[in-house]
Amino acid sequence: MFTLLQTAAPAQGSGLSMWIMLALIFIVMWFFMIRPQRKQQKEMENFRNSLKNGDKVVTIGGIYGTIAEVKDNYVLLEVDKDVKIRVNKQAIQKDYTDPARQ
Repeated sequence: MFTLLQTAAPAQGSGLSMWIMLALIFIVMWFFMIRPQRKQQKEMENFRNSLKNGDKVVTIGGIYGTIAEVKDNYVLLEVDKDVKIRVNKQAIQKDYTDPARQ
């Protein structure tokens, strides 16, 4: 009364199903991971390009200030009366001019 279980051998195919599965995995990864990240980067780039004098912003380092001057690669940020610092545009993280945007 001994039962021997046999497992079916994998089908010998051309591997087409494996390539289809790999392609599907890549498409799912692109749709859920890469696409949203690119969209977020594009939104941040548009935000940084639309900065203008008087905007209140926060830097990546947590410095709050008002933009006094905008150049190609940097902004002059007024952090206190007569205290201005030069900050790279890539360091600007958030606009807090409108409280609803926080």
